[in-house]
Amino acid sequence: MTNNKQALRYDIRRGPHSIGSHIRDAAAYVCWAFGRAYYHSDMRNILDQLAPHLFTVACYDREVNCRRAAAAAFQENVGRQGNYPHGIDIVNTADYFSLSSRVHSYTHIAVLIAQFEGYLYPFAEELIYNKIDQGLRELAAEAFSALVKYDPVYFADSVLEKLIPCTLSSDLCMRHGATLAVGGLVLALHHCDYALTSDKQKRVAGVIPAIEKARLYRGKGGEIMRLAVSRYIECISIICLSLTEKIKRGLLDTLNENLRHPNSQIQDASVKALKQFVLAYLVAPDISGTNDIMSKYLELLTDQNVAVRRGSALAIGVLPYKLLVRRWKDVLTKLSSCCAIEENPDDRDAEARVSAVKGLVSVCEILTQEKSIDDKPSGEDKMDLILLIKNEVMASLFKALDDYSVDNRGDVGSWVREAAMIGLERFESSSELHNSDMVENTQSSSIFDTHLATTVVGGICKQAVEKMDKLREAAAKVLHRILYCKIVYIPRIPYRKKLEEIVPEKTDLKWAVPTFSYPRFVQLLQFSCYSKLVLSGLVISIGGLQESLRKASLSALLDYLEAVEIGNEDDRKSREYMLSTDMLWVLQQYRRCDRVIVPTLKTIEILFSNKIFLNMEVS
Repeated sequence: MTNNKQALRYDIRRGPHSIGSHIRDAAAYVCWAFGRAYYHSDMRNILDQLAPHLFTVACYDREVNCRRAAAAAFQENVGRQGNYPHGIDIVNTADYFSLSSRVHSYTHIAVLIAQFEGYLYPFAEELIYNKIDQGLRELAAEAFSALVKYDPVYFADSVLEKLIPCTLSSDLCMRHGATLAVGGLVLALHHCDYALTSDKQKRVAGVIPAIEKARLYRGKGGEIMRLAVSRYIECISIICLSLTEKIKRGLLDTLNENLRHPNSQIQDASVKALKQFVLAYLVAPDISGTNDIMSKYLELLTDQNVAVRRGSALAIGVLPYKLLVRRWKDVLTKLSSCCAIEENPDDRDAEARVSAVKGLVSVCEILTQEKSIDDKPSGEDKMDLILLIKNEVMASLFKALDDYSVDNRGDVGSWVREAAMIGLERFESSSELHNSDMVENTQSSSIFDTHLATTVVGGICKQAVEKMDKLREAAAKVLHRILYCKIVYIPRIPYRKKLEEIVPEKTDLKWAVPTFSYPRFVQLLQFSCYSKLVLSGLVISIGGLQESLRKASLSALLDYLEAVEIGNEDDRKSREYMLSTDMLWVLQQYRRCDRVIVPTLKTIEILFSNKIFLNMEVS
């Protein structure tokens, strides 16, 4: 029996992999055979010892066949050997299908089974000793957090004491898993309203300084440790753990160092941690050395290191109102300038512009949504804020919609365009920006006048008729969310009913399919407020190199011009004349841009070959 228990946990690491799943599967089969081979009197005490081991495998094994085999073995024993405490409930919970998902097994099935007597502590032991040092570290940390509610005292006194020393382990996998687990554990204890003693708070607060001192997140494996450290700081910031001034400064330096890292995942994790850290420790009376944090990030927006520019823009976007309001004009102006393509070709970086767009939109939302701060801007400053957003911020986003930068990775400007579309949607859907409490309710002070709404919708529709499937789909979905926004009704959109016919409220439409999307959006060519922008995007598809895309877009345009459903020759001539006028506008607007001029000339040639424009007389 002892050997079989060991076989159920057999897992030997070989480099980045581990072996032993076939042995664990066989051990589960042996347990299944026990239930069929022996009488109840012989197995009376065995099942009590076996059940926790079977369900540590059923819930926490990485392989689905092992999880299912262990659950089947338990089910066979419960069915064959007679009454077992909570056996039927457990069997119904951990069935063949529910164990198919590893995440579901860790965070749901195990949590339900842990409420029954005899399972909680074996589960915790399994996670500590066999899971936090494997490839399931993130999931194991989440599983720890889910179990805390059943016995907070045990997890605070026993589990936490075992995990903290593991954060300094020489084994990279162990210290990474332990760091994640400790962070998740203290956060879960906080959610259970369990207060750590001052001694334990000191030990928890000292984890990151100890890792820093040992330089354990540098060198080999340093990137995953940086991720874990950022998550750890986020967790202790959420619970407002008591920290000394020295540790606060050290943690802020750690986050700033991670913000400079070229890995986008590390930057994102640092930004999330910084948001909570600043709220917890810096918004209150400033600690020494952090009162110039805004100036530092603004200065780094123009750093030669592109990774620094990316991280600084994202960091500014999560700073709280109390810090942003002091220099909101500088912040909005500098972020707006960072959205534009850099003049020096050597400094150009699409990811930095994406970060600037995201940071700019986030700052605007924070400045306009805050309602409970005593040091709000005066009425005049409110008006200045609205005008700056309308005249400079929105103009920067419109300019970002025209970012077609290309490098060896392809159309990297599409990342900026997609971020700009999402940003414009967030502006349009912001109830605060439509709220008359922000400014006096006059047309001159309103952000979303007819001209701005037209430019937003036209710019998005242009992306919806260009050559990238992903971007066309994103543009259509953004337009859908604008038209059917549930937060606030967006006013002053010209020809809204026609737009709602083109983009219906139904959500499961295949916008990435050219033969579906082009016939719809090409209908906007009949409206002068949208036609020029739509045509400037449509010619890219018609005059492009991709044959299937060219056929679909050209067919949609010809069908539109023929206007078969109208049957009126005058309407056809009117559409041709309007199209020719818009073509001349595109040629004039992009006269020095080969990216547009070449496909536009090809489009004109194709239209002439299809006898379009031939019946037009020179006036």
